[in-house]
Amino acid sequence: MRHLTAPFRVGPVTLPNRIVFPAHLTNYAVDGRSTDRHAAYYAARAAGGAGLVITEELATDPADRPYEKLVHGYDPAVLPGLRRVADAVHAHGVPVFAQVNHNGGQSDSLHTRTPVTAPSPVPDPLFREVPREATTADIARLVAGYADVAARCAAAGFDGVEVQGSQSALARQFLSRATNRRTDRYGGPLEHRVRFLVEVLTAVREALGPGRALGVRLADEEGLDGGTTLEEAVATARLLTDRGLVDYVSTTVGVATATLDRVVPPMTTPPGYARYLSAAVRAAVGVPVIGVGRFLTPAQAEQALAAGDCDLVGAVRAQIADPRFAAKAVGGRDGEIRRCLGCNSDCVGRVGLNRPLGCVVNPRAGREAPLPLPRRRRRVLVIGGGPAGLRAAATAAARGHAVTLWEQADRTGGAIRVAASAPGRDGLRPLVDDLAAECARSGVAVRTGVRATAEAVLADAPDVVVLATGARPVRPEWAGTSARVVDVRDVLTGAAQPTGAVLVVDDLGAAAATSVAELLAGRGCTVEVVTAAMVVGQDLGLTLDRPGWERRAAALDIRRTTERLVTAVDGRTVRLLHHPTGAVEERTVDRIVVAAPARADDELWTALRDSGLEVHRVGDCLAPRRAGAATLDGDRVGRAV
Repeated sequence: MRHLTAPFRVGPVTLPNRIVFPAHLTNYAVDGRSTDRHAAYYAARAAGGAGLVITEELATDPADRPYEKLVHGYDPAVLPGLRRVADAVHAHGVPVFAQVNHNGGQSDSLHTRTPVTAPSPVPDPLFREVPREATTADIARLVAGYADVAARCAAAGFDGVEVQGSQSALARQFLSRATNRRTDRYGGPLEHRVRFLVEVLTAVREALGPGRALGVRLADEEGLDGGTTLEEAVATARLLTDRGLVDYVSTTVGVATATLDRVVPPMTTPPGYARYLSAAVRAAVGVPVIGVGRFLTPAQAEQALAAGDCDLVGAVRAQIADPRFAAKAVGGRDGEIRRCLGCNSDCVGRVGLNRPLGCVVNPRAGREAPLPLPRRRRRVLVIGGGPAGLRAAATAAARGHAVTLWEQADRTGGAIRVAASAPGRDGLRPLVDDLAAECARSGVAVRTGVRATAEAVLADAPDVVVLATGARPVRPEWAGTSARVVDVRDVLTGAAQPTGAVLVVDDLGAAAATSVAELLAGRGCTVEVVTAAMVVGQDLGLTLDRPGWERRAAALDIRRTTERLVTAVDGRTVRLLHHPTGAVEERTVDRIVVAAPARADDELWTALRDSGLEVHRVGDCLAPRRAGAATLDGDRVGRAV
């Protein structure tokens, strides 16, 4: 890891290593201000060894508000909060930069009740709002806004500023032919379209003063019709660096609406997928280049540096999942890293729902606090080795308790290990593999092949019992006694092997139905997925899995049918109700595979709750939910016992 761990200079700022924690949204702001939660979040990554921390965007204009929990960088009242963030990161000897930004046409007038401003009146595909074209007077005011916020960052003690010209930025919209239709000196050829960004960088550099770094983040490939291409992005980077405007260039791919799945790719995207972009930029400029692209391990990051594809490696989700990612890389402890899954469930998904950023793998993301010391060492028995049980066991053991875990199967992993066997879902496996390794390091005594009964638990006489017994599939009422109806789990475990025409019923909206549909279509089945919702796999949109799923489904000729309820099955005939109109349809199939809500497996809870033992439930045996809820439950109970 000689490249990754080496100190590096960016303009006037020296970084202790080449691992960057880039800017990303957290939704931790309150009333437009940075909070103690921000400070603790960034400080945890600095303490964990990151070489550079770049905070989320600071807004440069009161009229720009794309989402509720935006940090109002233009408001002088943010200064104390920004200073707390800078001080918290500096306490660990790590430099911190602030990203400054205006979202332009990727904003929302519902918050401000005034029109959004953009280079041209071209609506964004997500917000679908026609912007007001910026006048030259507007542009002068906007440039001054960037400089004002940069000066505030300098006053707060930040070591540098990064101007966003990438996935969600007014500067990107000026650069792109897809959004800039102007005919004045800010439109037309690239030399004109880059003018706004040049003016912003010039003003920001002056506002920062000496001794601080200035960088720019560029969208190297928008993926839009008529949008910025890699060739144009390289030309832009060369123009900016040739003029000495920036100390570094940070690279991205995609835009934060139409091609967001390229900005924050799901687990089906291979690690290092964007290395070719940073490599092209680095070959053209004489300043450091930050490369990104789903780097999950230190080895992948080191390989990119060794190949000369970038000078610094940006890893957001890897350091959300494990705040000590960098320290473990530097210390040669790669095997202890808690790996990001690329599931996008509690990071991208929660932020998209206007909730604070979280993490399935790291339930303490955004809740940074040391483990509390226990009142006394206790004997804790955890029953069930899925993510909830493993997380509870590891957390309790890390606090010093004597923990034993019983698992009925011959190995731990629970429903996650089953789900990970589906096409494109193998990225889930590190969740339970890493938790099992963490349990081993923490001294948890794991016993597999043990069927827990109330009698066995009482005989063991633990101080605390944590039940993580999961959930059981529920057979739909309409299925009756038909042997043709099976659960998705039966298909994944091999208990059922459908052939011929298969109807997959999606009552969950996540990846269960869609991934099994892919599995069966890949085996040669004729597959139709039916759902009562308006779209098959409706929650795949939140995790950015939808574009990839739709492409793969089309290639496999999987039929997708919406707004239908299954009402009955009679032999090979399945009756469907089109609920908006009441029309009844029929399908003739060989098998029906159901992805439906499960029922908590709480028999042991019923047997033990009045036993006098201290008993807790976590995960699906408390209430069937998703993996993030399971690990959060497990961590919460592991801290409480």
